[in-house]
Amino acid sequence: MKGMEGAVETILKEIGEDPERQGLKQTPFRVAKMYREVTRGYNTDLDKLINNAVFDVKYDEMVVVTNIEFYSMCEHHMLPFIGVAHVGYIPNGKVVGLSKIPRIVDMFARRLQIQENMTVQIANLLCKHLKPDGVGVVVEAQHMCMMMRGVQKDQAKMVTSALLGSFKDDDKTRSEFLHLIRSERAAT
Repeated sequence: MKGMEGAVETILKEIGEDPERQGLKQTPFRVAKMYREVTRGYNTDLDKLINNAVFDVKYDEMVVVTNIEFYSMCEHHMLPFIGVAHVGYIPNGKVVGLSKIPRIVDMFARRLQIQENMTVQIANLLCKHLKPDGVGVVVEAQHMCMMMRGVQKDQAKMVTSALLGSFKDDDKTRSEFLHLIRSERAAT
């Protein structure tokens, strides 16, 4: 046994388990398969993800998608962090297909990550491909590395934001975005 499966078998032995016992015999295979699945964002082709779904529009009001659930893995402890992303932008002649925004969130979430980087990566990608007047991304998550180990605070939630263009420079735009996502969060 080699590669990821061998590494899992070594971990099982190091924590005092018997990889040959009935319940663990297939665990190295299952864990390797799980890691490939939860880190599939490394293999996502952005062009295929967007699939020509950028459209010309004469719309210049805010577009906001809220409560995009995601699952990611902390790059420091390889434990999950789970939450929601709220993404908004003001088109400058172009919009992206609605389903592409959650797919973009998933592409970055399905990697070993820290929440701060993921938040900025989502915002930067939208800026690069849409060239909007502004982008706002707010991510809220609970981190297993803080809940089940270390400080062990199971109610703590981390909130990060990335505000670019008019979302950063214009108080009214920023306030509207934050109000829209607050209103949505209050309704759920």
